[in-house]
Amino acid sequence: MRDDLPYAALPQMPKTGARHAWGVFGADDELGTLNFITPEAVRNALRSATAGRVVNLNLPLDVPQPSLIPGREAYRHGVAVRRFGRDDWLDRFYLQASSQWDSLRHIRYREFGYYGGREEEDLDTSPVLGIQVMAARGIVARGVLLDVAGYRERRGDPVPATERVGFGPDLLEEVAAAEGVDLVAGDVLLVRTGWLRWYLDRTEAERRALAGALDATFRCPGVESGEATAAWLWDHRIAALAADNPAVEALPVEPERGFLHRWLIPLLGMPLGELWDLEALAGVCREAGRYAFLLVSAPLNLPGGVGSPANAYAIF
Repeated sequence: MRDDLPYAALPQMPKTGARHAWGVFGADDELGTLNFITPEAVRNALRSATAGRVVNLNLPLDVPQPSLIPGREAYRHGVAVRRFGRDDWLDRFYLQASSQWDSLRHIRYREFGYYGGREEEDLDTSPVLGIQVMAARGIVARGVLLDVAGYRERRGDPVPATERVGFGPDLLEEVAAAEGVDLVAGDVLLVRTGWLRWYLDRTEAERRALAGALDATFRCPGVESGEATAAWLWDHRIAALAADNPAVEALPVEPERGFLHRWLIPLLGMPLGELWDLEALAGVCREAGRYAFLLVSAPLNLPGGVGSPANAYAIF
């Protein structure tokens, strides 16, 4: 099957009619849309690094804390002091607790399975679709920041951090045009909602009050869900999508639009990154007058891993 098909020509699921990329990159494919990062795309991305300036995109591993996810305990950092020096380890370390990637074994599509039609038995008996696939490939690509929060602030219409505000394709195109950036095949798209800046500005007591808050009533801005967004991302050949909020998409999920994670991870094979620290990046982009850069990310080489710290940097 051709991997240059427009979204409207992708095959459809029985019963639901949802379009998917199963088989588009080959029957045994485990990379999904990371296949859009071709050697040519990597070479083009390298041209974005001209000043040698490196920007960290990762929160400390203990942020957010307490966890927004109900029932999640904080990790415990153990340190052993020995004659030769020190050794350390982590207990109860949740790999998707801070700046993170979701692998393709994170979300399934209803009764049809995970990306490519894999079933629970396939994942239980092999590391298929695990984060190690992304780690072996490595993510070296052109990154593009769509600073929606900054764009709205400059218009005098700031994005409220505690309301459901969806950023659909029209707004994303509008922001890209304002930034003077054209999306190209293989780009990793970073979307700044402003939610993380709001969270980091909370007092310790306010953060404690948010413990376990990420439930069906949690409200925050993000990328709009729905098939129109999935089609826009696919037709732009976006390799991966990340944002500075807890779920990439606007919350709560609206049933009529569906769950963006489900539209993207199992159907199109697109990895999602959450809670990325885009604050310093936004400042550097404004200062440099450009919103495209070399993006480097090294997920953990953990066989069968569902997620990983992002370990991501932007290089100008």
